[in-house]
Amino acid sequence: MPFPGFPTDLQAPFMALMSTTNGVSTIKETIFENRMHHVKELNRMGANIIVKDNIATVVGVEQLQGSAVVGFDLRATAALALAGLSARGNTIIQGLEHLDRGYENFSLKLNKIGAAVSNHRKKIPLC
Repeated sequence: MPFPGFPTDLQAPFMALMSTTNGVSTIKETIFENRMHHVKELNRMGANIIVKDNIATVVGVEQLQGSAVVGFDLRATAALALAGLSARGNTIIQGLEHLDRGYENFSLKLNKIGAAVSNHRKKIPLC
């Protein structure tokens, strides 16, 4: 929705957050068809998300597990990076070209706040 509604650009990062909160959350995508490509990747990390008719039902889990994942767009890749930072173990993200066009010096900024991030062959292992 336009301001003051919830910005659709934050749907993917908020879904990563909801993946590890207590209870059940829902997100309904009404603007962009096929915007929930990140769900499969979050589920690969141990999230419990089911999508039906552009409505995602997110059942929070105690913790995500690091995994190799692929970001398909800017917002999804950012959401996977956030999920990787909170996950147990290493997360390797492919698709960094999406982050590169939206966030300047992404790896450097994460390192400055204490994340162990290295950029190898367009992948970021988040430790």
